[in-house]
Amino acid sequence: MPDGFLNLHKPTGWTSHDCVAKLRRLLQTKKIGHAGTLDPAAIGVLPVAVGRATRLLQYLPDDKAYRAVVQLGTTTDTDDLEGAVLTQTSAAHLSLSAVTEQLANFQGEIQQIPPMYSAVHVNGQRLYDLARQGKAATIDVPCRHVVVHSINVVNWQPGESPTITLDIACGAGTYIRSIARDLGQCLGVGGTLSSLLRTQSSGFNLDTSISFEQLNEQLEQLQLITPAVAMGHLPEITLPLELGRRWCLGQRVPREPTIELEKPLRVITEACPFLGVGVFRIKDDQPHLVPKMVFVQPS
Repeated sequence: MPDGFLNLHKPTGWTSHDCVAKLRRLLQTKKIGHAGTLDPAAIGVLPVAVGRATRLLQYLPDDKAYRAVVQLGTTTDTDDLEGAVLTQTSAAHLSLSAVTEQLANFQGEIQQIPPMYSAVHVNGQRLYDLARQGKAATIDVPCRHVVVHSINVVNWQPGESPTITLDIACGAGTYIRSIARDLGQCLGVGGTLSSLLRTQSSGFNLDTSISFEQLNEQLEQLQLITPAVAMGHLPEITLPLELGRRWCLGQRVPREPTIELEKPLRVITEACPFLGVGVFRIKDDQPHLVPKMVFVQPS
């Protein structure tokens, strides 16, 4: 199996770890990793790296986008419908305009408290482990700084337990369950996440994602997404062939910076669309292009 990326459509009921374990069996390789964990109940885009491409996961963009259905009037201990119901309140009086007005509070740079059932570490333990031990009431979960680029209303269903469907674009680390919970709290009726579909993650989109069923059908002819394509968002610098070979050997290459120091960029030559990831640094008062991750071995 060559090195590269797979845009997996994660099914419901599977953890991200379950998906990686199955892919290891299907692709017959142990070296597989994923970007951007999805909750078991969520579905959609799960970027997966195979082989040496796992070393590139850290350089993928951190963009995320979701289609979320929020149920108002209900709270649960997990902040989604997978958990136990804590409160049930009539929210029949709510109007779309009242809900939309509150959505403005969740856009931009915001402070957010992660769900108690999440993988966030507190005092060396994951929150979901502490919750399962019955310690939820004793844990002070710290706020996190997250960025929500946009929230757009897709659908509104009024009633005793109204639902609102939202398209949310956000940065890494944003919990959509927390937005559902906090939106309900702002409206005074409580809220929980009813369903979640990730439509974009780390540069991969839903319309090009592949299910396990499709993967099984295409296994013998499977073409992974090349690192050159997956790293296409990085600024590019082209080296002459001999300098490219020296760079791949770990040598510093004198070069005037084209971007900020320490910012990753994609290093290429005319013969190779992706040698690896480099950064500019100053050494002895001279700027150099330095390898951060060499992907292609020099010939």
